[in-house]
Amino acid sequence: MTAWMDKVEQQTKLAGHNRVAMLLFRMGDDQLFGINVFKVREVMRRPPMERMPDAHPLIAGSCDYRGTTIPVIDLAVALGYASLREVASAHLMVTEFSRSVQGFLVAEPQRLVHCAGESLAAPAPALGFGGRVNAVTRVDGALVAVVDVEHVLASLNATTTELSAPMQRIARVHDLQPRRVMVVDDSLVARNQLVNLFRQMDMECVIATDGREALERLEAIAASPGEERVTLVVSDIEMPRMDGYALTRAIRETPALRSLKVVLHSSISGIFNEAMVREVNADRFVAKFQPDVLAQAVLDLMPEGLAEF
Repeated sequence: MTAWMDKVEQQTKLAGHNRVAMLLFRMGDDQLFGINVFKVREVMRRPPMERMPDAHPLIAGSCDYRGTTIPVIDLAVALGYASLREVASAHLMVTEFSRSVQGFLVAEPQRLVHCAGESLAAPAPALGFGGRVNAVTRVDGALVAVVDVEHVLASLNATTTELSAPMQRIARVHDLQPRRVMVVDDSLVARNQLVNLFRQMDMECVIATDGREALERLEAIAASPGEERVTLVVSDIEMPRMDGYALTRAIRETPALRSLKVVLHSSISGIFNEAMVREVNADRFVAKFQPDVLAQAVLDLMPEGLAEF
C-alpha cells in the first residue's frame, strides 16, 4: 500500500498541466482499460465476499474493507465480459467517488501511466464500447479505453437533480436571473443535470464539452464587447483535450479571465484532489452530484452586485 500511494503521489504533480495519470487493467483479454488514479484508494486480491439478496445484477456482493462494509461491483459484467464473481485470481480495485467508497472487480491490474490530455478523445461508436467508456487513447501503441465509472454507478443509484424547496426560495431571493454560468463537462448526463439545476435558479447557461472548448469560448466572450459576460464556471475535472485542473490554471493565467469564479465539480473526492484544487486556485470544490450544495456554493460566489469579467 505504501509503495502504491507513493506512486500515486508522484503523479499529482502532473495535474494542472493537462497530464492524466491512470491505472491500467484488463478484463480477461488483451484490451486495456484505464481509470484515473485519483479515484483509486487501493488494489488487492479479491477478498471473501458476501452475497446480497435482490441486489442489482452488477453487484457481485459486499466485503469488509478495513473495518467497513462496501459494495463490490462486477466491472467485467458492466463492460460486457464474463463475471469475475467466482474467479479466484480476480482483483479488487477500491475506489472513492463523490465521497463514497466501493470496490470494482477487475481481472488483472497492469501499471500506472500518464498521458497528455490532448491525446484523449471520445470513442467512435464503431468501436463498440457504448456509454461506459468516455475516452480512448494509446499507450505504447496499445488502445486504452477510459472507463466512465460515473455512468456505471449511475445505473446503480438514482440521482436527484431537483433543488429542495428552501434552496429554490433562497435562489429567488438572490435574483440571479441576469447572471450567466458556464457549464463544462464531457458527459451529456452531467451537463443536463447542471442545466436543469441552474434553470431552477433562473440562471442562463453557456455549454462547453471540455476544457479546451471552454477556454476558447471564454476568450471569445471576453473579446466581444457586445456579448453578455459569464460570471462563474462550473467544470468537471476529468475531460478529454483539457481537464478541469488545466482549465482553472489557464483562467488564472489569462488577465481577461482571472477574476472569474471557478467551481470544480467532480466525482473525484479524495485527498489528492483536495490538494490539486488548492494548487490550481479554484474557488470551490463540490463533489457530484449534490444539487443543494452546488447551489449554495454558487450563491456564495455570486453575491448581488458582483462585477463580471
